[in-house]
Amino acid sequence: MTDNTEVPTAPPPGLVTVAHLVYALHALSLLIGVTTAATIVGAFVFGVPSIIAVVINYVKREEARGTFLESHFRWQIRTFWFAFLWCMIGGVLFVTFVGIPLALGIYFATGVWAIYRIVRGWLALRERKPMYMNS
Repeated sequence: MTDNTEVPTAPPPGLVTVAHLVYALHALSLLIGVTTAATIVGAFVFGVPSIIAVVINYVKREEARGTFLESHFRWQIRTFWFAFLWCMIGGVLFVTFVGIPLALGIYFATGVWAIYRIVRGWLALRERKPMYMNS
């Protein structure tokens, strides 16, 4: 009987700090959206802190491969791109008079969803737990 379970390796030194930094940058963008005239999702997708965070994700993603951090980097990247997608869908709806209420609902729901994803991911990282790989 062979055991085919993969034992994750320890992340390289400093990579956990990088993952915390990326969550902090995303959280900063969300905070900017909450405290300014910008929408939450707009600040998250188009804010400089989130753009820097997603670039860091792509640069450091290979270093995280095979560790529990791989799931966090994937979680962060997917959160950014799905928020971007829903922001674009809301933008298309917003240009029509009839779609404005739906667009506003999409913006609000996506903002709440982004907050949830960043908080949930950051709490799991703090406990050194991986995120679900299919999320």
